[in-house]
Amino acid sequence: MGALHDGHLELVRRARADCTAVGASVFVNPLQFAPTEDLAKYPRDFEGDRAKLAGAGVDVLFAPAVAAMYPPDFTTYVDVGPLGSTFEGAIRPEHFRGVATVVAKLLHIVQPDYLYLGQKDAQQTAVLGKMVRDLEFPVTVTIVPTVREADGLAMSSRNAYLSGEQRAQATTLYRALTTLRESLERGVPKAEAIDAARHALGPLATPEYFDVVDAKTFEVLDAVQPGSFVIGAARFGTTRLLDNLWIT
Repeated sequence: MGALHDGHLELVRRARADCTAVGASVFVNPLQFAPTEDLAKYPRDFEGDRAKLAGAGVDVLFAPAVAAMYPPDFTTYVDVGPLGSTFEGAIRPEHFRGVATVVAKLLHIVQPDYLYLGQKDAQQTAVLGKMVRDLEFPVTVTIVPTVREADGLAMSSRNAYLSGEQRAQATTLYRALTTLRESLERGVPKAEAIDAARHALGPLATPEYFDVVDAKTFEVLDAVQPGSFVIGAARFGTTRLLDNLWIT
């Protein structure tokens, strides 16, 4: 959706290494925003994004107008089912319907052979992977590991909303996830491990959820195991940050 950072560009670099030609889309998708979320304030820097993508090796940039993607008589959506109804889907109802609908349209229009997605939005990758399988899109999905700042904070366009003090404490979300994973690996009961994760957050943070889930189904697990995610989300002021750790 634009406001590109090095995490986005890592997707481009990975695609550039694997593929003959690379395309990217920049489209601030209104279907992803709830009525309480301010679409107008979402950060936009189209010229800067275009320069970054060109510099990283993108051959084709697809940046349609909203009216082209969603004409006035548009009424068809992709229902992602139970996978999109928990965690982020519970907090942001209809969000994943908007994500799946726009990605389905983008895949149909551009018709790529490979789709590169970032691991940071773990539930989104699960939703889109299932959509591709269920609807038999002829595309191979590749998940690229999360790119982090030097202090561990996952790169995100939302980081720009943080004040200096909030930014300093935002790193505690990664610390909380690490605490949860290490506690579970030591055999600590999950409820106690989640409590330890919450206490690892900085005082400016308001925790929303911590848990362990299957990477494909997002079903809740009692312990970490290969093919699972430790997931978490917290607010720092009004800014929601989410992150995860992939268990190999």
